[in-house]
Amino acid sequence: MRVIVIEDNILFCDYICGYLQKAGWKTVKIHHLAQARKFMLSSLGEEDTLLADLRLPDGESTSLLEWMRKQGYSQPFIIMTQYEDIHAAIHAMKLGAEDYILKPLIEDKLLPVMEKIRSRNLSFSKVIYERKSKAFNELYHYIRLVAPTDMSVLIWGETGTGKEHLAGNIHRQSLRANKPYVTVDCGMLPKELAASAFFGHVKGAFTGALKEKAGYFQEAHGGTLFIDEVENLPLETQQMLLRAMEERRYRPVGGGQDRRSDVRIIAATNENLHKAVAEKRFRADLLYRLQDFTMTVPALCHCPEDILPLADFFRRQYSEKWQLEVSDFDEPAKRMLLEHSWPGNVRELKQVVQAAVVLSEGQCISSRYLKITPTLGPETMKVGRNSKKMQSLLQEEEQAEQQIRQAIAESNGNLTQAAALLGISRPTLYKKMNRYGISNQ
Repeated sequence: MRVIVIEDNILFCDYICGYLQKAGWKTVKIHHLAQARKFMLSSLGEEDTLLADLRLPDGESTSLLEWMRKQGYSQPFIIMTQYEDIHAAIHAMKLGAEDYILKPLIEDKLLPVMEKIRSRNLSFSKVIYERKSKAFNELYHYIRLVAPTDMSVLIWGETGTGKEHLAGNIHRQSLRANKPYVTVDCGMLPKELAASAFFGHVKGAFTGALKEKAGYFQEAHGGTLFIDEVENLPLETQQMLLRAMEERRYRPVGGGQDRRSDVRIIAATNENLHKAVAEKRFRADLLYRLQDFTMTVPALCHCPEDILPLADFFRRQYSEKWQLEVSDFDEPAKRMLLEHSWPGNVRELKQVVQAAVVLSEGQCISSRYLKITPTLGPETMKVGRNSKKMQSLLQEEEQAEQQIRQAIAESNGNLTQAAALLGISRPTLYKKMNRYGISNQ
């Protein structure tokens, strides 16, 4: 996990980065808002945290925070300032800032906030790892088997299924757990800079190479390098990656000497790489080298028993974050969550619940707060209904609703008799009627 420090005072920026690095955090230095926006569009990770001075040469960091939230970025954002300004603090917190810290108090306040963020990020990894569906239990079994080895792992899964979190779990259970864990998103990596990003470059290697730069391989030495969206690597860089994996050495761009490589590779993709090989966009020999061990992450619609536990985790997480007492989902809301096909997988579920917690204003979350389509047509439901488990679950719900409606009709609206026909108590019947939206009028 990294901290992106946005501070125009270079000396103070260096001091903060050094302070965080001593506490075990990786840091990135940025000095202007325009530079920060450019960085976020190309290199911001899901588990990054931003620490920004309130006033910067090209504006206030609250404008950056507001822009981030409108663009869908949910990374924690901490604002620091030299002078106390209660109005600025309130404005920042309303925009979704994690905290507002006075610079004179930075040594006392910053690390506790960072540890809270770290704990929250780890708890998300934990809930991903503790999913109880049969498909995920099988996946965890594979992780326990492969983690202690040094085999390369290729993880395939749809967007939003949590591939990065699973890769992190492999690293944390490996013999390299106390060494660096470096992530790179090839989808955000400019093709002309890919080789330098991975293997570094020497001074003067190309126009603009004013000093030597270390690459991801050097940063991850002794540890694990997670390569997300690996299908986007340029062919030239694919060749260099293959050599680094096979020969355990690489050469920086423009360099004259090889460097030793001691890095475990975990790669992830949502694309059929065999098709990419056939289309000559991906090297067959690199694919074979990456897939020492292959794992497929099931889509959320194939694990319906995970939907409500995950939704409840996100409800608790965001209720705590925004100090809202949101107690639960009502039954129609739960049913809506189960019926949705979740094409965006866990990431989509997280966003839906996050918005619902805010909209509910501390009340129980009802279906009207869930910004998803309540009834889905055949085409929209195609992915979800292809899952036998999802189809079975929905059929059971439909049958239960039909039985209740039939019992009420047969008893001419007498709920005591209807409950007796169903073999349940009257209070249980009330709960089920509320769940399915059944009126006795």
